[in-house]
Amino acid sequence: MLEPPDRAEPPLRRAWIIVGALVASGLALYLALVLGAWGFDFRRISQHDGRLRRLVQQQPTLARVVQGLADDGSPLIESPDGPAALEAAASRHGGAKAGEVRTKGSRWPTTRVFRAGDMIYFLYFDVDDVLRDYTWVSRR
Repeated sequence: MLEPPDRAEPPLRRAWIIVGALVASGLALYLALVLGAWGFDFRRISQHDGRLRRLVQQQPTLARVVQGLADDGSPLIESPDGPAALEAAASRHGGAKAGEVRTKGSRWPTTRVFRAGDMIYFLYFDVDDVLRDYTWVSRR
C-alpha cells in the first residue's frame, strides 16, 4: 500500500545533513554550558556580595567579624599592617582588584584578608575597629 519510493537519498546529501545536525547539537550544548557557567558565576558573586553588604550594615567589630567568619569556615589569612604590607597583600591576593584594595586600604586604618571558599575578602575597619567597607576578589 504505502511503501517508500525506491529512490535512495544521495550519500553526499545525507552526510551534510548529519554534519549539520552534529554542528547544531554541538552549538546548542556549548550555549547551554556557557549560559549555565555564567548563571552559576552570577549567583556565586551575588551571594558573596550580599553577604558582605549585610555584614557592613550590621557594623560589627573586628573581633566579631574574625570570629564569625572563622566559625563559617572563612579563616583570616593576612593582617597587613602599614602601607608596604597592604601593597604586598593587594599584589598577592588582589588580582584584577588590586588597585581597589590599595585605594580602600589607604582610606581605612585596618585591613584584614579572609579566604571564603573560592573568594578572598578584604575587609576595612575604622579607628574604632568597626567594619566600614569591603572588596571581594574571585580566586578563579
